[in-house]
Amino acid sequence: MLIRKVLLPSIALLLSGCVSSKDTADLTRYIDEVKARPEGSIEPLPPVRTFDPFIYGATAMRSPFDEPVIVTTIEGTRDPDVKPDPLRVKDFLESFNLDSLAMVGTLEQNGALWALVKDPTGGIHRVTVNNYIGKNHGKITAATTTQLNLVEIVGDGLGGWVQRPRTIKLSEKE
Repeated sequence: MLIRKVLLPSIALLLSGCVSSKDTADLTRYIDEVKARPEGSIEPLPPVRTFDPFIYGATAMRSPFDEPVIVTTIEGTRDPDVKPDPLRVKDFLESFNLDSLAMVGTLEQNGALWALVKDPTGGIHRVTVNNYIGKNHGKITAATTTQLNLVEIVGDGLGGWVQRPRTIKLSEKE
């Protein structure tokens, strides 16, 4: 009973508020005013800039972060006796570039000094005088506690061979 006396009249009152009046003249006038305004213009998009692709062509060159290699030649470069021995069995370290090898220490055993050389794969190898390392037939001529001296045999570009001295110093990185 309370529902009929209180709730029904309040619902009727709320619904009557939802019914809109027919007086919408101010709303119609505002819409007409907005439509009468001049249309705005949108600026056109800027043209798309095309970029020329850059192809890096120095991948085969020496890294700018590596230490420069000083190349000198031994006197008498056109010696006909200077040439690599094609019948000699190659040592394991001759399969790596000389720049990728690092001297990491020395070891003295039975009065002989051995240099410890690290290859790019992380392996440590013992070398001494008369061992070969590097791809250019590099023969170790002297070994000290701080460096390895070797002589490489490289082509001179004219069909002959040239001896080139090289040095591998003890690495201080590790």
